[in-house]
Amino acid sequence: MEKVPIGIIGGSGVYDMEQLSDVEEVTLKTPFGNPSDSYLVGTLENQRVAFLPRHGRGHRILPTELNYRANIFGFKLLGVTHILSVTAVGSLREDIHPLDIVVPDQFMDRTRQRASTFFGDGLVAHIAFADPVCPSLSRIVYGTATSQGATVHNGGNLVCIEGPAFSTRAESELYRRWGMDIVGMTSLQEAKLAREAEICYVAMAMVTDYDAWHTEAEAVTVETVVVHVNRNADLARRIIREAVSQIPAARNCKCGDALAGAIMTDPRTIPADIKSKLDPLVGKYLGD
Repeated sequence: MEKVPIGIIGGSGVYDMEQLSDVEEVTLKTPFGNPSDSYLVGTLENQRVAFLPRHGRGHRILPTELNYRANIFGFKLLGVTHILSVTAVGSLREDIHPLDIVVPDQFMDRTRQRASTFFGDGLVAHIAFADPVCPSLSRIVYGTATSQGATVHNGGNLVCIEGPAFSTRAESELYRRWGMDIVGMTSLQEAKLAREAEICYVAMAMVTDYDAWHTEAEAVTVETVVVHVNRNADLARRIIREAVSQIPAARNCKCGDALAGAIMTDPRTIPADIKSKLDPLVGKYLGD
């Protein structure tokens, strides 16, 4: 199978990458089930990339229904080393306005029903996750978003909620008191699984609304979100296109060695089927 170094996850409003050439549709099955859709593999700025619409074409899958493990494992099978993710979020700060972009560097997990690890069933690993996004990839996305004329906030705390309902006013106010900057429903699991898969990950958060806390703005609705994601969709594609052209082949971050020293289980005790299942992730550490 062709090795594809760059993965792109399209969020709400970004369901395709029209700029791709030499496009091939790749359908994968993973040990964790089926990804959200087929991967569109093509060329963008002389780089081979794989695009996946997070919610499936037609936006068919709830945030809680997403098979995050299959999505990220599929990228790993394709040889992806860098993932750029687009996600729609609400603002929890007065100075982060709808249509702004945030490149978050921290996450808080408020989900309850989602698988967030590849490990278990006889293989225990604990990754370091103090800094959950790739600093090198974040710098590239921040720089390219700025060069495209976007209003960009470098860094920020994203609280990931279960959904599919938007926040209550009480929840929104609580997140603000906690020091959260934006609220979304998808990025946390992607970031954690990408780290376990030793893939660099960054989220480009497109702000669509003021969540529920803002007394002078209407409470968030799907109608508001759709209007703003559609307005930002072309901008997101332009940023991705420029960012892709700047991703180097060699990595100078720690993401590619995230599992070094993280595996706790004695290799002699790991069940053979689990070892085989997770070979794309742990094979280089466990050997034969």
